[in-house]
Amino acid sequence: MTTTSAFSALAPYGWDEAWADQFTPYVSEGLLPGRVLRVDRGQCDVVTADGVVRADTAFVTPNDPLRVLCTGDWAVVEPAGNPRYVRTYLPRRTAFVRSTSSKRSEGQILAANVDHAIVAVSLAVEVDLGRIERFLALAWESGAQPIVALTKADLVPDAATLAHLVQDVETTAPGVPVLPVSAVDGAGLDVLAAVVSGGTSVLLGQSGAGKSTLANALLGEDVMDVQATRDVDGKGRHTTTTRNLLLMPGGGVMIDTPGLRGVGLWDAETGVGQVFSEIEELAARCRFHDCAHEAEPGCAVLAAIDSGELPVRRLESYRKLLRENQRIVAKTDARVRAEIRKDWKRKGAQGRAAMEAKRGRWQ
Repeated sequence: MTTTSAFSALAPYGWDEAWADQFTPYVSEGLLPGRVLRVDRGQCDVVTADGVVRADTAFVTPNDPLRVLCTGDWAVVEPAGNPRYVRTYLPRRTAFVRSTSSKRSEGQILAANVDHAIVAVSLAVEVDLGRIERFLALAWESGAQPIVALTKADLVPDAATLAHLVQDVETTAPGVPVLPVSAVDGAGLDVLAAVVSGGTSVLLGQSGAGKSTLANALLGEDVMDVQATRDVDGKGRHTTTTRNLLLMPGGGVMIDTPGLRGVGLWDAETGVGQVFSEIEELAARCRFHDCAHEAEPGCAVLAAIDSGELPVRRLESYRKLLRENQRIVAKTDARVRAEIRKDWKRKGAQGRAAMEAKRGRWQ
């Protein structure tokens, strides 16, 4: 395999000079670069300059669940063999990670080397702004640029109502494009395709959000199976059961994912801060640098709530996600656990001192 042949075959999948430089140490061993299209049951499909090959992942199954091979990785593959093995993968540029629902609080990597994270939100049911904030926090933390695609926009025929829904989500998603789209009449699809063209995008959302239908519309063919959602609650079955990387006709690739019922944060403090950037900007103007935005004098955040500039829901959601993220980090970081205990003791001492002061005034 020559460098030129690798470029011509893999360029549509995102191969570039930087990836070629990363792969240089493996050239002398006769190994092949390739992008992982899907992973299932200890094996994976990898597109290489020689075509799509099936390879075993036994060499890349470490104890750390965040270091397992996943869709979107650039793999280092043996040129031949039965079975053929993936030796390793190139260092990831970005990684979309969520917390698992297990009691061990492990992280689960959903996709790697992603440029755009498309969060699909169905307009067939009431929009859950809190869930959107969760998805966006994980997307920002991954290093990808999030995009909110409001699917099934044809079900909201009134233009004023649709504009109001878009505005609500835009308020929830500062710095994020919010695009109403419809796979039925094609509205907004050209704009979304243009935004994600030339890079790698991952399609995320709950079951029933219309991800597979949207993927088919963007791909120009019925690649993904589609099932009807339940009329009673708008939820759907898991149409997609694996994460698949597919070429888009206008350039770039898309990773479709199974519907996510649970969207747990995983060490996403930076992502949370990005989602609630207006709160963090206000907090910088508080009188006290460690202001908890609860009852402190000179709190710019509470002042913004009093004036109506900041919705109470946003502050409550911000607090909730920060607490959740802190709990997750504390389970895996002894230093953070110690800091939390110290903070609890400090607040307990302050509470006891306040009670003693009140008693003194009562006597």
